[in-house]
Amino acid sequence: MTQRLRDFGLTCGILQPGPLNAITDVPGVKLGHFTLNEGDLRTGFTALLPHDGNLFRRKVRAAVDVINGFGKSAGLMQLAELGQIETPLLLGNTLAVGAGFDALVTRALADNPDIGRETGTVNPVVLECNDGYLSDIRARALTQEHAFAALDAAAYGPVAEGAVGAGTGMSAFGFKGGIGTASRRFALDGADHTLGVLALANFGSAGDLVLPDGRRPVPPEAKPQAERGSVILIIATDVPLESRQLQRIARRGGAGLARLGAFWGNGSGDIAVAFTTADPIDHDQPNDLVPLRALNENRIDTLFRAAAEATQEAVLNAMVAAPATTGRDGHHRPSLGDWLRANAG
Repeated sequence: MTQRLRDFGLTCGILQPGPLNAITDVPGVKLGHFTLNEGDLRTGFTALLPHDGNLFRRKVRAAVDVINGFGKSAGLMQLAELGQIETPLLLGNTLAVGAGFDALVTRALADNPDIGRETGTVNPVVLECNDGYLSDIRARALTQEHAFAALDAAAYGPVAEGAVGAGTGMSAFGFKGGIGTASRRFALDGADHTLGVLALANFGSAGDLVLPDGRRPVPPEAKPQAERGSVILIIATDVPLESRQLQRIARRGGAGLARLGAFWGNGSGDIAVAFTTADPIDHDQPNDLVPLRALNENRIDTLFRAAAEATQEAVLNAMVAAPATTGRDGHHRPSLGDWLRANAG
């Protein structure tokens, strides 16, 4: 059974998690992986669906915050300009962005015959980290079919974490990194709401990691190195929000990264995307004026705290769940889970 951070008696912050402590605690959100683990390949795709319908026709309000922009993602410019997401989100490695882009376009065209004819084109969102230390990234092994497999595997419920999907070949703080998730629950106007985070953790220098109890694990035989990793954060909530408010919340993902000891080095691509499942935007809206619900700005600190806490825990869940991994050319990353078991008590 895969272990998580809380199995070692460690928690992040004061807010309570959702029942799964995962981004899929946000109603409607689905997640799927495709993992390629053979030969010198340690890679894959992870797909996140904000809802189960046609995202082009029912877009979700969204925002992006570029914490440090050393990255090659697709779709962020239009996302920032319009404040909308209109395809599933795909996470993969740096040189697979094109394959993910093509897969999302293919699916959107099949579902919407008016794209590029009676209406505009489509804006796929693909995010990436470089898994080249453990995987042969030059092989460019990921294909459209692999992206389709991740999309088709998307489901509600518990989330596979660690060395799966896009996280298969990732590293963090000198340990094995990967995919991790966490969530937080809170009440607004007497109703329960949820904020969840999905992290693709591939960042941090060995020796910089700080655990919630203050310990600083150092991987065996760690060597000093420049910070050239990346981290992708997807933040989802069911709270009605403006895109401007969503960007403010996305920015607080950086607070969660800082709690871990990250400083967002020059060569690091650190991106946070936030969206709300509340009040989807109708692509075919006939009215000139439409109603908009939004959070009272004086209550937004609760979501800021939730984003920081869930980000911190999502990254640590990724690292705890990921096993020690040997990949391309014998490159090795030890497991934080193994370190915690060896240093229990």
